[in-house]
Amino acid sequence: MSDRRLLLVHAHPDDEATATGATMARYAAEGATVTLVTCTSGELGEVVADDLAHLRGSPDALGEFRRGEIAAALPELGAGIRHHWLGGPGRWRDSGMAGLDSNTADGVFAAADPVEVTREMVALLRAERPHVVITYDDFGGYGHPDHIAAHRALMGALGPAADPGYAPELGESWDVPKAYWSVLPQSFVERAQEAGAVDFKPNTVPDHEITAVLDGTAFHESKLSALRRYRSQVDVDDGGFFAEMVRRPEFATEHFLLVRGERGPGGGPRGAEVDLFAGLA
Repeated sequence: MSDRRLLLVHAHPDDEATATGATMARYAAEGATVTLVTCTSGELGEVVADDLAHLRGSPDALGEFRRGEIAAALPELGAGIRHHWLGGPGRWRDSGMAGLDSNTADGVFAAADPVEVTREMVALLRAERPHVVITYDDFGGYGHPDHIAAHRALMGALGPAADPGYAPELGESWDVPKAYWSVLPQSFVERAQEAGAVDFKPNTVPDHEITAVLDGTAFHESKLSALRRYRSQVDVDDGGFFAEMVRRPEFATEHFLLVRGERGPGGGPRGAEVDLFAGLA
């Protein structure tokens, strides 16, 4: 394809770099149109940098700061990456970790009106007209309410976006050819846990079920550079479990499960695709 368009939906600033940064950098470098949709500003994130301690307990200030962080991070992944806030900046707020009272607070993304969310996502899909879309699995990777809500937002909008009878005022219908979930292979998490680099249990997929494996070795440093822009959330160099995990060579390889569209030819492990646009004319 000479005109390739990729759209990714993530819950908070920094999620895109952690889960899909190498993929974004690769396709941006290859000249594809790469569009990121972020659903919240991450107002309830844990502030890890002590010199930013003034942001702790100040959700509005933290959200504004994280909007600045993502503006600085995306150019590290490639020039020209397009960025949208779902519904506009600050439309929906961070819901907090699973089980907190904040999960159902007014204005949080996890409790958003699904009708409004679908309209906003359909408008973006019809405007950007991607050939490939990426979001989390139906567990949001590790159960965060906003990740689950981001999954539902994208997956629930694919049908309406393709339906000419749905909200024609939002633009000409668009049927997305391929949709993927960003996933972690079971073997990677097991190795990371054995090395003490993961102290929680994310959702995993058996290696043989993974349908696309993208080797982002050439873009590992771009991914790390983007993460370094998120000083409020991560410290890539502090020696902790997250820093240990992201510096591992395997962190540059990103894995996906095809859930919509036809699987293309593959040259990866167990015949996995090595290009998310494989099979598209």
